Amino acid sequence: MAGALGWVAAGSMLANACAYLIHLAASRWWLDTADYGEFAVGMSAMLVLGVAALGLQAVIARAVVRHTDLRRIGRVTILTTASVTVLAVVASPVLAVAASVGVGTAAAALSAAPMLVLIGAGEGVLQGHGSFRLLGWVLATVGVLRTVPVIGALTAGAGPAGALVAGTVGSAVAALAVFWAVRTEGREREARPGVAPVPDGLDLLDVVRASGVQLVLIIAASVDLLLSRSVLSAGDAGIYALGAIATKVAFWLPQAVGVVFYPRLADPATSRRSLMHAVAVVAAIGVVLTAGAALAGPLVPILIRPDYAPLVGLLWLFAYTGAMLAALQVALLSAIARSATALSAVTWAAVAAEVVVILTVVHSIVTLAATAAVTATVAAVTTMLVGLRRDQVADGRCTTDRRFADRRVRDGRASDGRSPDRRVRVGRSSHGRVPDRSHPTGGAAGADGADATRD
Repeated sequence: MAGALGWVAAGSMLANACAYLIHLAASRWWLDTADYGEFAVGMSAMLVLGVAALGLQAVIARAVVRHTDLRRIGRVTILTTASVTVLAVVASPVLAVAASVGVGTAAAALSAAPMLVLIGAGEGVLQGHGSFRLLGWVLATVGVLRTVPVIGALTAGAGPAGALVAGTVGSAVAALAVFWAVRTEGREREARPGVAPVPDGLDLLDVVRASGVQLVLIIAASVDLLLSRSVLSAGDAGIYALGAIATKVAFWLPQAVGVVFYPRLADPATSRRSLMHAVAVVAAIGVVLTAGAALAGPLVPILIRPDYAPLVGLLWLFAYTGAMLAALQVALLSAIARSATALSAVTWAAVAAEVVVILTVVHSIVTLAATAAVTATVAAVTTMLVGLRRDQVADGRCTTDRRFADRRVRDGRASDGRSPDRRVRVGRSSHGRVPDRSHPTGGAAGADGADATRD
């Protein structure tokens, strides 16, 4: 467990560092606050539509553990990719109007979503096989391949739309790299004895259910930033977007915990204990990151620009929000692993309330950050408690069923003074025939071999 967590954490950290490098470099050198706000909204919108990639990864990992036929996994991957492509075309003008960004920026941002689906499918196969070392390398490689083209485009003077197009190209290259890694791992696995594939166990509806859970998580992590340009000025929205980087750091940095604990969360015998352990690890990481953000706050106007001075006393609040979202992520991953996706209704209710508050009350950076922090806390704590309570009820039912079964066994033994197994197996001869208890010797019934035993 420690080794797997180390490989996945290393790959995730490098990938996330690349993503944060894009935001830091864009906000410091290449884009002003207004352009950076548009760029950040486009990146968040891409993650919202790319939620199908996360859902597909979780479902494929579960299917691989259950030895589902890889050809069926491939068909579901193609269907999911096609569906996301259609959604990207439809959602581009909607995003442009809702988030007050250009149509070109919206289309450029959402065009990367189908590539993310293909990447998620490959990572799900590796996760299900338990190839965590290779998965760590894949995560790091994908992060680098998606980052380098964006940095190159910004260096060349491209605006938000051009940088997002470059990110789509990088995502396409990353998808090819993931496909190659899965093929390589598959050839090595074919050389080892394994279990015959199961022809069923996965369909598009499974992906839809898991994507619904991942969708509410991504929306909870992004809705404040997506609505920031609607309730704040362009300059304040850009400042808030930089603060939201701390939220993303605290949110995505512990994601290796959920990846590695996922198989244990899917096991009913260990799900409750594993959930508490995973949350404890995520909470410890969140405490460290929140404290670090509080200490780093005064450095923001020095390292970035004096324009971002309002973040000096607020950076810790953004990090705290990300830490609570990371705990929420573990709780929702547990729901997917146990096929209890209805649990996401708690988070949906919290996000709906957050949207109402933002659109009716919030008019400053401070109130927007506080609203996001309160929502993340309520959603994480409530979802965790409801999930643990559900597990406790399920454990109680299992205990009752076991006691009832034991009572039936005892009653069966008491009825004839011997065990049920004894009644089934008693009297078998070496030839598989039942001796005749009508004879004192207990031998065969007669020369014709007929079985005269009344049992």
